[in-house]
Amino acid sequence: MNVESANFRGWKNSVRLANSAAELIVTTDIGPRIMSYTVPGAANVLNVEEAEAGGSDESPWLVRGGHRLWVAPETDRTYDPDNVPVPCEHLGPGAVRLVNAAAAPWWVEKELTITLQPGCATVELGHRLTNRGKEPTQLASWALSVMRPGGLEIIPQPPMGEHPRDLLPNRLIVPWAYTDFTDPRWRLGRQFITLEQRAGVAPTKVGLFHREKWIAYALPDALFVKTFGFEEGATYPDFGCNFETFTNSEMLEIESLGPLRTLAPGESVAHAETWHLFSTAGLPDSREDDALATWIAPYLAQLGIS
Repeated sequence: MNVESANFRGWKNSVRLANSAAELIVTTDIGPRIMSYTVPGAANVLNVEEAEAGGSDESPWLVRGGHRLWVAPETDRTYDPDNVPVPCEHLGPGAVRLVNAAAAPWWVEKELTITLQPGCATVELGHRLTNRGKEPTQLASWALSVMRPGGLEIIPQPPMGEHPRDLLPNRLIVPWAYTDFTDPRWRLGRQFITLEQRAGVAPTKVGLFHREKWIAYALPDALFVKTFGFEEGATYPDFGCNFETFTNSEMLEIESLGPLRTLAPGESVAHAETWHLFSTAGLPDSREDDALATWIAPYLAQLGIS
């Protein structure tokens, strides 16, 4: 396991976490941000905005790409710039912690803990927001992975029920005001919802009340799988979404959210994700449910997901 300094795309003060199975690049010039996640035989699965690579200290918030920690619900506070250096604490083999100090006017501290597990591509992520202000504030932690273009997102649905045995709803789908389900990028199947990232198209976004634990993103050379939890009885932002996804012509975002809570000064809210990455020989040939289920089953089996 290696943890060493690196220069990544012009961010000279980056940290490389690597073992025989995977490599992560975390920049400390801005953030906290993870800018690269790779396995042998595959390119970086995270998107990096070419025009914004290597920059820092700009006045507006910039997309940049990579994986970031945000504040939900989405308001002006969400776009507080994360464009100044962040300290990086080494916690042990393959593990670091980055903390973006709270600043006026919002006084929300962002903390990202990253652990690359030994001998495999598994990454454990902890996202924590702390109220460093003098008044209570309501918020939720929001983790966004910005994926490179050209992929297919695979979202599992709950098992189908039958009438009249199953009389209550078992899923919640929240479309944004600009989401059009006649858009051919979307496919709502019995087992999966799929969303394609394509160039030259308008933005689209959906949120879910998601208990199925995993989301996948298939690229021509890699399969990315993100797992995260759902807290029963908790209140989530955006009508109850613990998962959201957004895509435009440049990228696709896979977003997990923690519970929405009111924090007294000094209190925190947090949630965790786990990442997995496989080198693959190409995208699935079919978007039909049975074909997708067959294609992805061997990868999920390696993760203990049935």
